[in-house]
Amino acid sequence: MFDIRRFGGVIYGADYNPEQWPREVWAEDVRLMNEAGVNLVSLGIFSWAQLERAEGDFDFGWLDEVMDLLHAGGVDVNLATATASPPPWFSLKYPDSRPVTVDGVRLEVGGRQGYCPGHPALREGVARLTRAVATRYAGHPALKLWHINNEYGCHIDQCFCEHCARRFRAWLEARYVTVAALNDAWGTAFWSQRYTDWAEIQPPRRAPTYANPTQQLDWRRFSSDNILELHTLERGILTEVTPDVPATTNFLGFLPGLDYFRWAQEEDVVSLDAYPDPGQPDSHLEAGMVFDLTRSLGGGNRWILMEQATSAVNWRTRNAPKAPGQMRMLNHLALAKGASGIMFFQWRASKAGAEKFHSGLVQHVGPQRSRVWREVTDFGAELRGLTPLLDARVPARVAVMFDWHNWWALNIDSKPGVLPLLPLLGRWYAALRTLGQNVDFVAPGSDLEGYDVVVLPNLYLMDDATGADLRAFTERGGHLIAGYFTGVVDSREHVHLGGYGGPLRDVLGLWVEEWDVLLPGQTNTVTLNGQTVTVTDWCDVLHLDGAEAVATYGERFYAGQAAVTRRATGQGQAWYVGTELPADTLRNVLRSVLDGAGVPHTDLPVTLDLSVSQLPDGSQILHLLSADPQVTQRVQIPAGGHFFPARPGGDEVGTQVDLAPFSVTLIHYPGPVDVSGVKVGGAAATRVTASADLPGA
Repeated sequence: MFDIRRFGGVIYGADYNPEQWPREVWAEDVRLMNEAGVNLVSLGIFSWAQLERAEGDFDFGWLDEVMDLLHAGGVDVNLATATASPPPWFSLKYPDSRPVTVDGVRLEVGGRQGYCPGHPALREGVARLTRAVATRYAGHPALKLWHINNEYGCHIDQCFCEHCARRFRAWLEARYVTVAALNDAWGTAFWSQRYTDWAEIQPPRRAPTYANPTQQLDWRRFSSDNILELHTLERGILTEVTPDVPATTNFLGFLPGLDYFRWAQEEDVVSLDAYPDPGQPDSHLEAGMVFDLTRSLGGGNRWILMEQATSAVNWRTRNAPKAPGQMRMLNHLALAKGASGIMFFQWRASKAGAEKFHSGLVQHVGPQRSRVWREVTDFGAELRGLTPLLDARVPARVAVMFDWHNWWALNIDSKPGVLPLLPLLGRWYAALRTLGQNVDFVAPGSDLEGYDVVVLPNLYLMDDATGADLRAFTERGGHLIAGYFTGVVDSREHVHLGGYGGPLRDVLGLWVEEWDVLLPGQTNTVTLNGQTVTVTDWCDVLHLDGAEAVATYGERFYAGQAAVTRRATGQGQAWYVGTELPADTLRNVLRSVLDGAGVPHTDLPVTLDLSVSQLPDGSQILHLLSADPQVTQRVQIPAGGHFFPARPGGDEVGTQVDLAPFSVTLIHYPGPVDVSGVKVGGAAATRVTASADLPGA
């Protein structure tokens, strides 16, 4: 179990790359870290070339010096295994260790993460370096956490070389045992694809037309496992050498290539790199969705925000800076959603290299003239008063079901239409958040006990076991709502015959005959509660079999048929949304589901974020965050709360607070918070100019 108390408070820090700077800067760095309140730095992430100058020739002198300097300055270390990018000498000696694309192109040296995860020499080199680093620093007092590799799968989540092809065949043989079983699973009777020997099977490289869908799905599963083996190789060495030092690797939220629900089982603490675009008005929703996923991956335990930008990044076409107060607001959002650590990339903005225009805590102008430095030092001081949050949990009565296998299957070519999962997921998530709901993410097969509502924006790939779990959930009183194109195929990417909806047909009380995938510019209408709205993109043609129509289509050949349905199932209810509803209409449907489940809710503008966390004594904290860059929002709140932390001169709140642009207010209640008592509106909604001096907790 990861013990956050070993850090003495909320973790605060950054990636530190002293190898980019002369030695005389290092002592100044430690002094500034103390000024900013930094208590942990990630060290050595991209240092393979500095630590191993040639195969087996290690030089730890500079790292010894930095480790000792940091410890003397009271700064702890999240020490990297330094395996994230092999040095040029390695790629020269082992040229076939460079990854190969789907088109057969072997990538060159000069960037980062340029390795094949299945290459034998790469795995040997990774093991050698990891053991050397772990052995060297096993007893160092600064070492508090291991940072394994870095952002696995960020650039290379699949390698199509011959080494990986051989590993793929071995993975398939372990999964299916016989070629006959593989032929059945892959449906190889289609297009004369029947295999007679494992050696005939290749990765789904570029082919004349669509590759076998199940082959593509299994390849995605294998590729995630292939990289995970590289991670567990390092993790095993660290556990052997330093069994008492926890380990993590930094996840990337909704990264397409890696099944993080599986990966999270290998982490002592889940950590995240998050880079929402501050130039987008809904960046806090993007960040919040990733933060909720990260907490959920760790089973509800607290987690570490390992990387983020203090201001602008360098890799978008247009790189907006974070406005004054926006960095603080987004970090409070992370704390509200269970973060126990707030860290950045990177400590000092680089002078050279591909990321030299990526912001840091210490900007190019130096600390004294930097608005960013003032903000990060003020926030470091503020964090010292937020230590009680480390014991808080984030209670959620609503769960969103999400699955990487479904995502992979949905992205396979040759579908009725393009259905981008993340934008769809984001729309449903935004609706739930503006209704004031804490949200957990769950994978199929997860324990649904304790949730009142389970939401499936899309689960195209669904096996019978998942259908049975959702049936049991509704029968015992749960409320289920599913979106269009759900329950279409099983785990092998084979269609559930007899009407789409498969394992959920009886639960939902309907079956889907076909889909009307609307062309650009085409629309339909849906009438719900007497209101007619325009729908776009996708319309399921539904047939009722026990469900009732809540909304009906108004146009096209299925006019008058159901678009949104509801069915009582056991003690619960099951809803189905067969089309792409406008945001307000989707929120109204979800509101009805929450009403039926007895879950309190409110109605918030997208510019106000509400979260609730719970302390061990049962008391709760209401987190109110303004994402509005210009307008002060007046918020009505339940009585009986006190500012958290307590404010000089009195901490009683009253029944309303004013939230200036990008400001934050935390309110402590002795018991559960009724979110239905939170309302927005009033005379305080005035346009102002954001400044660095923002009121709030």
